[in-house]
Amino acid sequence: MVYGLAAIDNSGRIADRTVIRALGWGPGTRLHIREGSGVIVVRLDRQGVFTVTVTGQGHLHLPAAVRHWCGLTAGDRVLLAANPADGLLVLHPPAALDAMVVAVHADVLGGGQA
Repeated sequence: MVYGLAAIDNSGRIADRTVIRALGWGPGTRLHIREGSGVIVVRLDRQGVFTVTVTGQGHLHLPAAVRHWCGLTAGDRVLLAANPADGLLVLHPPAALDAMVVAVHADVLGGGQA
């Protein structure tokens, strides 16, 4: 797994060269993108609906429709979790991170008490 944390810019770009390079994605890469349980799942798929745009700086562009699925706006930070062996990237928006942290804290701290 390769992890990154990046903000979405006004154009929907996510700048995390380490994650994008680890996946080996470049301009013209076909992807299947879906939302599930509050996260965005991006898979390498030659028949994929979306063609990812990757700049020379390694920025991944999320289409507007994809950003709207999870209510992402410019400035929002997302956790990127990539599995290069499977050609898989999962983007965790702030709301999904909040839910995970609350669940872990409830388990570790007994009822979510800080």
